[in-house]
Amino acid sequence: MNLIVRGAKAYPAVVLTLIVGAIGLALLATPARGLAPWLVGGYALCIAAWQAVEMVRQLLRGHAGLDILAIIAIVAAVSVGEPWAALIVVLMITGGEALEDYAENRSKQELTALLKRAPQQATRLLTAPVAAGAGAAGAADDRTETVPVSDINVGDHLLVRPGELVPVDAILLGGSAEFDESSLTGESLPVLRAADERVSSGVVNGSTAITMRAAATSKDSKYQQIVDLVEQAQGSRAKTVRLADRYALPFTVVALVIAGVAWFVSGEPVRFAEVLVVATPCPLLIAAPVAFLGGMSRAAKSGLIVKGGGTLEQLAKVRSAAFDKTGTLTTGKPEPREVRPATGVAEEQLLQLAASAEVYSSHVLASAVVEAVKARGIPLLPVESAAESATNGVEAVVAAGTVRVGKPSWVAKAAPGLEIAPLDAGELAIYVALDDRFLGTLIMRDELRPEAPEVLRGLRGLGVERFAMVTGDVPATANAMAEQAGIDEVYAECSPADKVRIASELQPRPLIMVGDGLNDAPVLAAADVGFAMGARGSTAASESADVVNRFDRIDGVGEAVRIGKDTVRIALESIWMGIAVSVGLMLVAAFGFLPAIVGAWMQEVVDLVAILWALRAIRGKRRV
Repeated sequence: MNLIVRGAKAYPAVVLTLIVGAIGLALLATPARGLAPWLVGGYALCIAAWQAVEMVRQLLRGHAGLDILAIIAIVAAVSVGEPWAALIVVLMITGGEALEDYAENRSKQELTALLKRAPQQATRLLTAPVAAGAGAAGAADDRTETVPVSDINVGDHLLVRPGELVPVDAILLGGSAEFDESSLTGESLPVLRAADERVSSGVVNGSTAITMRAAATSKDSKYQQIVDLVEQAQGSRAKTVRLADRYALPFTVVALVIAGVAWFVSGEPVRFAEVLVVATPCPLLIAAPVAFLGGMSRAAKSGLIVKGGGTLEQLAKVRSAAFDKTGTLTTGKPEPREVRPATGVAEEQLLQLAASAEVYSSHVLASAVVEAVKARGIPLLPVESAAESATNGVEAVVAAGTVRVGKPSWVAKAAPGLEIAPLDAGELAIYVALDDRFLGTLIMRDELRPEAPEVLRGLRGLGVERFAMVTGDVPATANAMAEQAGIDEVYAECSPADKVRIASELQPRPLIMVGDGLNDAPVLAAADVGFAMGARGSTAASESADVVNRFDRIDGVGEAVRIGKDTVRIALESIWMGIAVSVGLMLVAAFGFLPAIVGAWMQEVVDLVAILWALRAIRGKRRV
């Protein structure tokens, strides 16, 4: 009963149409049967007038639509004495909204699931733990309060119970703990995090209660950024209709011509109505957008957030691909090859200061430094404040002074005595300074993602013709990685402006640009399709990209192109199937073999089949 009431509130026009139909049928069984056609026909004309007003509003906004066919069909059917056929067309129009909502909800299921999993509440400690190493045990007797995640401030101490979501990005206090990070990274096995390590919001705590210190507010936390991207994707409906709009005017003209010729040749006005009642264009109005929403949902299953149907159309046509190197083609988990401290600096001091600052960096190299230092059992230092400089490095204030970690040119501004380290092919260097003193260099070597060559081969099979690497690294490192990946075209030592210029010049188009860092944000926005490796990439890169990969796997690039091609193909199939069947029915009706009321019911079946066909876009293998 509640379901019926909710349905009536959500779709009053559908309920009213059914009520009018029921009353009309009841009148047919009474002496007042003559009133039934007037009631049904009058109601149908009222709906047609209402639709006409809405159509004019859309035209004034510059959106040409297909509603004119349905309006003419209703008026024509009533005019030639077929009010019940007109009522069926009205039912199709009013019921189309309900059918569309069902199809949209089904096609957006995976995107909606991401929104539902967003952290809503947090348990805040009213008194901080006794010490940084106190952990959950030290918080057992502390008073707590449950608050919305939006009320959490940076520095707040939080209690996260077993099985709960981490509400905001936070620093783990106390001992180590296991987390289920599958919602962010696709990693199915629990991940062990150590004390003082940053943990992203949205991951699930393991079997032990823990205390954490908030490192970001809700709006700046990892999962909320995903939520924002999903909401942006769900709100981008305008572009998804454009594919269908291309066929709107020709279909309308063809339908009116067939109807007019049938009337002219037969001399019977009823033929005009019989043709138009089977020309109502639900396959174009609903099926195509549903296919695009289905493609976006399928992408979400693979960890890809696609920001609109227009992006899927571009993905289907991609012919060039450009890649950043570090964290994109490479694992982003470089192995420390050598520690080169400056004269008078202990190796442990260099590592400790570098890792303490890198905790606050979003660059993919930063986590590798932190992990390497923790593996040696070197404790991290408390940091008073920290700030990251895009494309350069990170600066942190510790008790000993200000630590700078990053590129040589940036670090040298604070420490003029910096010495450039000689590197072999494939190696890279991270420079460290404390105040104005150069402390030394960390030599790292990043490895190519093992799946990268196969991904590029797959893209070639999908029609991508040109590949390029666009990176800020030195030529020796860039060329070595490009050769392993199978890329012949390399642009090294590029600034963000250089990347934008190169991306704008690359042909043929459309171009997909794949990157992950803060310095990739401008070029991702400039490309025809910006693809952000968002699992560890920066917020700016994710916001400027058209596709965000939540999982740290480069094969998502090939999957995105494949989904784009499949979605556009299914949308076009739905459109052409609907058009072909409708034209066939119009021709049958033109020769007088399809009564108006039968044709109206058959058109309902065509609409349903076209929409179910469009829902095929949801199918796709879920990543494991």
